Amino acid sequence: METMHWRRYAAECFGTGVLTYAVLGSLHQASPTPFIAGLTLMFLVYAIGGISGAHVNPAVTIGLWSIQKIKGMEVALYIAAQLIGAVIAQFLFLKQIGAPIVTAAESFPVVIAEGVGTLLFVFGVSAVASDKVHKAVSGFVVGTSLLLGILVASLGSNGVLNPAVAIGIRSLSFGYILGPIVGAVLGAQLFQWMAKSEA
Repeated sequence: METMHWRRYAAECFGTGVLTYAVLGSLHQASPTPFIAGLTLMFLVYAIGGISGAHVNPAVTIGLWSIQKIKGMEVALYIAAQLIGAVIAQFLFLKQIGAPIVTAAESFPVVIAEGVGTLLFVFGVSAVASDKVHKAVSGFVVGTSLLLGILVASLGSNGVLNPAVAIGIRSLSFGYILGPIVGAVLGAQLFQWMAKSEA
């Protein structure tokens, strides 16, 4: 496999680990997690966006795959790298500080909340991935999209919107997998439909 491909996966592993660690830190210190997550993702888009696209989220990868912004054979490797990054971040955080207590509820409202929040988030991501946003503000758009998505989702869930981070913060449940994946696909498809109708 080409060296550049391995660098993409390394970037996804690193980026997801950084995001997970930042969220764990915000939870431990009772900081405003939505803003910490949004700022961290903004940084990652500018730092590694040119390498891997800075998905750092299995739901984002699947959503972008649904509109052909990533090849099918890369999806599994992206997701594997993201999950590894989240687990490494959790391990390092546990060794250094300890785990914050986060509940993971199993309910239909959680699925809906995570789905709606991720739809809004990936709608913004799709605009950047489709080159409908100037590169200079791509990180701002993605970061604020995540912030908006988390704020909306947190009305009915933990507002994670990321199955890998959910594993990293020990908040994984069926709702935190299904909701983000369905929401990501719907958000990407909705943006693509609107963009095509504009063309």
